Parts: sequence; structure tokens; C-alpha cells
Amino acid sequence: MNLGVIGLGMMGRAMAQTLLRAGHRVTVWNRTRGRAEELQAEGALIADVPADACKGEAVITCLADDDAVKAVVFGENGLAGARADGCIHVSMSTISLSLNRQLSQAHGETGQRFVAAPVFGRPDTIAAAQLLIVAAGDAEAIAQCQPIFDALGRRTIVVGADPIAAPMVKLVGNFLLASAVESLAEAMALLRKSGTDPQACLDVLTDTLFAAPAYKNYARLMLEQNYDPGFRLALGLKDVGLVLDAAASFDVPMPVASLARDRLLAGVARGHQDKDLSALALVCAEDAGLMNDK
Repeated sequence: MNLGVIGLGMMGRAMAQTLLRAGHRVTVWNRTRGRAEELQAEGALIADVPADACKGEAVITCLADDDAVKAVVFGENGLAGARADGCIHVSMSTISLSLNRQLSQAHGETGQRFVAAPVFGRPDTIAAAQLLIVAAGDAEAIAQCQPIFDALGRRTIVVGADPIAAPMVKLVGNFLLASAVESLAEAMALLRKSGTDPQACLDVLTDTLFAAPAYKNYARLMLEQNYDPGFRLALGLKDVGLVLDAAASFDVPMPVASLARDRLLAGVARGHQDKDLSALALVCAEDAGLMNDK
């Protein structure tokens, strides 16, 4: 397929590289051009403006937040009105429900197709083609995008025709993830301060009551004190904020989400914003008066 990828952060770059390895023709654009140029050696073409990346069969946006997506879609030389006939906009960013509605409506008014397809995974998951992709939108458009999803992920779950359904699943998933990581971080601090071996305890728990990838992976990162970003803490704060915005729009109290937001905010306030979500372990350790190696 002839594809565009807009946004070359850790996730977007890994997507572009994986699609190139799968044999797709990929045109890339990034606000910082140097990141796009780094992919030339791997076969990527470079777009001078976002509009130049949407001349093929589909264009993927993988950007940090609502403002970044609005800029490349509705800004000067943006995607809106510039896409080739039949070019599908595949939004793989974690953005607000309101912006998803706006994108769906704007594309529909111009006869263009929009698929919301946020993902669960990290850059190394993309490289291994093991993403979990949650898709919503026009069934025919999703089917046409399946070769993209197959190159990036192990499974694609279609959750409905309304594009709002996919970001809702993604936001709920990230709320549960943040809650789980905060709980792990608190448990880690208690284990360490009590003198109990955290490795032994978490080995037992992640092999029995909590034998899920989120607990296993984040327990490992905390035990290794590995805070290299895969999912930056600042983005976790943004996502939990979006969850609370969605909850408020439907009059749903979410006290645990409010707590998770405050803990993430504490991490950002302490300078951990560019560390991985696992750095919540640092926040809990600091609260408990523990010294850390990193």
C-alpha cells in the first residue's frame, strides 16, 4: 500500500519502520524534519507539509495530543480537504472523544473516510508486530486498512461503526493501566520499606492473582528500576485527564481516576515527566522516604 505516517515520536517512528519492513511505500512527515530524514535510509519518502503525506490509500496520524492532531488536520497545508480520493485517515493517537467527533464529522462533510484505531502497546511491541489495535468506523474502510493493522499488530478488534467507540476503549484501558501501575508502585514501596524481598513477592503475585501483562511488565520495570520511556508519564497524565473529561461529559464519577491523575501530576511536578509510567515507583518511594538508585 501507498501510505503516509504523520508524527514520528517513539510510536510513530516504530510504525513507519515496521510498515517499511512489511513492504509498504511510506511517506513521512514530522514537525521536526530531522526525524523524517533519519528514515530516508530505510526507504521512507519525506513530505514537506502534512498534506503531501496523504496522497496514497491511507494516512496515519500518531501524535501526542489534541492540539498536534488539530494542527496537522485543520492547520495550514493540513489533511482536511487535501487527501487524494479514497485516502482514509487512520487516527492512531490517543485523543479526546470531542476531537474524534470533530474529525469524524469534518471528514464526513467532505466525503472522506475516517477510522479511529488507537493501539495498546509500546515501541518494541510495534517492532514485533504485536500491537493490539482497537478500530471503529466504516466497515469497508476498516477492511481496506487491514493490511496496515496486520503489519503492526497481532490482533485487530473492531468495536463498532461509531468512531467514538475506539477511543473510549483506549481511554478506559489507559485509566485501568495507570491505576494498576500506581497500585504496583505503592506495593513496591511498602515491600522495600518493610524489608520484604520485592522480587519474591511480585513473582508470586504476578504468577497467581495478577497474572496479566500490565502487572508482569511494569513489576519487572520497577524491580529493574528501568524508567526509560516507552509510555511517558506526562502522556499518562494527559490520558487520565481525557478519561476524566469523558466521565464528566456523561456524569460519571471516577474517584480512582482522580487519584491516578493526582499521582501522575505529582510525578510531573517532581521532574519525572519524560520517564516511563513505571516512574510512579519513584514517586511512591520518595513519599515513603526511600532512597533510589535512579
